[in-house]
Parts: sequence; structure tokens; C-alpha cells
Amino acid sequence: MAVETGSTVPRRQIGRLLRQLRERAGLSLMAAAVELEFSRARMYRIENGEVSLRRHDVLALCAVYGAPAELAEVLVGLARESKSKGWWHAYGDVVPAWFELYVGMENAAERLRHYAPSVIPGLLQNREYAECVFRQRTDLDDSGVRNAVAVRLERQWLLRREHPRPPRLDVIVDEGVLRRAIADTLGMQKQLAHLVNVSQRPGVGVRVVPFSAGPHRASSAGSFTILDFPTVGAAAPEPTTIYCEKLTGALYLDKPREVETYCGIWSELEQVALDRHASDDLIATIIKESDG
Repeated sequence: MAVETGSTVPRRQIGRLLRQLRERAGLSLMAAAVELEFSRARMYRIENGEVSLRRHDVLALCAVYGAPAELAEVLVGLARESKSKGWWHAYGDVVPAWFELYVGMENAAERLRHYAPSVIPGLLQNREYAECVFRQRTDLDDSGVRNAVAVRLERQWLLRREHPRPPRLDVIVDEGVLRRAIADTLGMQKQLAHLVNVSQRPGVGVRVVPFSAGPHRASSAGSFTILDFPTVGAAAPEPTTIYCEKLTGALYLDKPREVETYCGIWSELEQVALDRHASDDLIATIIKESDG
């Protein structure tokens, strides 16, 4: 039997979208299977992201479900990318910017582990810091910056939601991130205080890798997020996925060896990072220094 080499990330997204389209069309799984002349088992595997789809299969499903043309185009692009050994999501290319793939995965995750060597993670940014980050982008005018900041702050609702339970968020940042101040001194102080405050919430942890730790294995890894998904009660549990955002897109990794490598790096980061109490103390010290 041929070994499946494609990434499961786009297959899972195709399955999730197709299931939503079918339900909106008011069709049961069996009714859709009869209409498409697919077996019920095949429909089940499609919706659980267990198989790759060909272009004409995707178009047939979209036709039966009455999918909008732009969404059908997204699904065709995802189907093509599902055959890649590793999946590179280039924004505005295969998947347009309006299709927020990562945000959907983030919302479905049970735990998020984020390593931030250069900038405070988006889920923990305050308004002033986020505005500074987005103003560095040459493709955004003032209106674009305002909209981007609003979306980022709205996304943080994830940590405050009641149902389902928010994902566990563990963040490790380099000390340099905390000392790389924005022009708005008061805004930066508020940002650092926000890190201390949010780390007091149940289910959120913020730790710092101090300069004194010296070079470590993650030094060359860059920023990454490990997404763990629920397994209890899941008919087809989604595998742990690594998300690495770059200048021109984002890399999604879910092969066992890739996941093992990044989980190993995370374990080493936990060894060199200060504990939560010492991390809070260091952040408080940096806030005081910025007053001086």
C-alpha cells in the first residue's frame, strides 16, 4: 500500500469546510454520499481529513453543496497542497488572506506552546504594542493598521471564552523581547505589566529565557507554536501541529519526526527559562528600569 506523504493540515481543513458546507445545505452524510455516488465510509474519511482529494472530486462536492466560487477555489488549492510533503501556506496565493487557517486551528486547539525570540506573541499584545508591530508593514496604511490591531485584539477573546474551555497557553520569550522597547514608553510599560497580569490567569503561563542562559538549541529555531488538539471524545483526533510564521507565509509541520524535534526544543527551553515567579520578577525589574 502506498505511503501517504502529504501534509494532513490542508486535508483536515478541507474536511472541516466540506462538513460545514454539507450541514448548511441540510444534507445528511448518507444523503450526500448517495448524491455523489460515494460510499458512506469514503465520505466519513473525507470529512475527517484522512484522504487526499482530486480537483474534480472537490468541484463535485462543492456543486452538490452550493459552495460559493471563491470558497471552491480555496478548497481546490488546499487539495493541491495536500499532496505536498510539507505544507507552505503563502498568504494570498493558494489560500487568500480572508481564509484565516491558523486562527481556526488555534481555536480548535487544547494547548498552545509558543516560543517568541523576537516579538511578544499576538495573543498577549496590548493595543500600543500591536500598533507598533503593524506599522512596520509597508502594505498597510493607517486604516489598515487600525483594522489589523482590532482583529488582533478581538482574537485574544480566545483566552477569555467560557465554552468551550480556552486552550492552555504556555509562552516562553527571550529577555531581549522584553528589552526591545517601542517608541511609546508608557505603552511598553503597560505591555510588560500586561504580561505579568495575564500570567496570573488560570491556564496561562509566561516564562523568560534570560540573557544569562547563553546560546541554546532554540537559538536557531526562530519563533514557533506547538498546537495540541483534544483527544478525549474525538472520533478522529487531530495530530499535534507545528506552526512557523515567516516573512512570506507560514510553515505547517505535522510529521512525527518534525513534531518530536520541536517538542524536544520546547523541553530544552523549559530547562533554561526562569520559573514563573522569577520571570515575573525580571519583567518587573525591566519596567522599573524603563522609568529611570
